[in-house]
Amino acid sequence: MRIRGQIGDWPVDLTIELEPEEWAQLRRPEAPALGQTAAAATVAPPRQDDGQWTAARDVLRLAGQMSGPELLDRLEGLAGSTAAGKRLLVRLRHSSEVKVESGVDAPVYHWVG
Repeated sequence: MRIRGQIGDWPVDLTIELEPEEWAQLRRPEAPALGQTAAAATVAPPRQDDGQWTAARDVLRLAGQMSGPELLDRLEGLAGSTAAGKRLLVRLRHSSEVKVESGVDAPVYHWVG
């Protein structure tokens, strides 16, 4: 598989080579380990950051809409670091409960529930 394009000003030319059995693994789900039931194998453990995710959603839900920089500032305070705040912002951007519009100076995040 070859992927060519650009990320900003940077050209990208990436080649991914897999053996036929590796491609087959990507197409089929992995069988549960011995002693596990299929149901137990498909249930994901709760994420440690679910409390932060709920709080991040509440910040935007209660505000209704916020500019990207303002929302990031609030999320950084909530999460305790810039990196964790950015992860929450990306998660909000891709959430079906959030609509992102291009603003004049920055994106505007809208809660659509």
